[in-house]
Amino acid sequence: MLSYPNSYDQILFGTIDEAWNMGAVAVGATVYFGSVESRRQIIEIARAFEYAHKKGMATILWCYLRNPAFKTEQTDFHTAADLTGQANHLGVTIEADIIKQKLPETNGGFTTLHFAKSDPRMYSALSSEHPIDRCRYQVANCYMGRAGLINSGGESHGDTDLQEAIITAVINKRAGGMGLISGRKAFQKPLADGVRLLNAIQDVYLDKSITLA
Repeated sequence: MLSYPNSYDQILFGTIDEAWNMGAVAVGATVYFGSVESRRQIIEIARAFEYAHKKGMATILWCYLRNPAFKTEQTDFHTAADLTGQANHLGVTIEADIIKQKLPETNGGFTTLHFAKSDPRMYSALSSEHPIDRCRYQVANCYMGRAGLINSGGESHGDTDLQEAIITAVINKRAGGMGLISGRKAFQKPLADGVRLLNAIQDVYLDKSITLA
């Protein structure tokens, strides 16, 4: 959009009817929860998803957090299990069938930031510091997995991309998630290496020995 300074906003370039007329079976959108623009985005996407369901289409929500206050000198809580879990819950309540969310890398955003209401059992009975438990908390906030959770692969780090993708896929699957989206990790490298990475992710979800934790 060439907007400067950067803002965490989106414009609905197409309509549900246009997607339907092109033969699409699903539509996707992004809400940047926590941003100044998120209130309007929630209303817009809720209306769009409601109409998409009336047309028989599935809905996918990129359910990301954006607020400078969520990042402290010590920790970036944009990937905290509690904050992302709340975003997931808001996403499914506006009729998202599938939630795309970053894999949680930490927890305790609400308590550290002194933000919103929380309960100690969120961090003990419902989650822990284990990466699978943190991801499972995200799944729990998607109507206990009735709305699917797909984790994002994240940016490319070069030689460690394959290992990182496999680890993320295993965590997602064992936590009850339904998939992993990989973009930059697969596409920002030679074709053969990208295909190898995507095939490795597929192998995780096809492997029956990798079960729910």
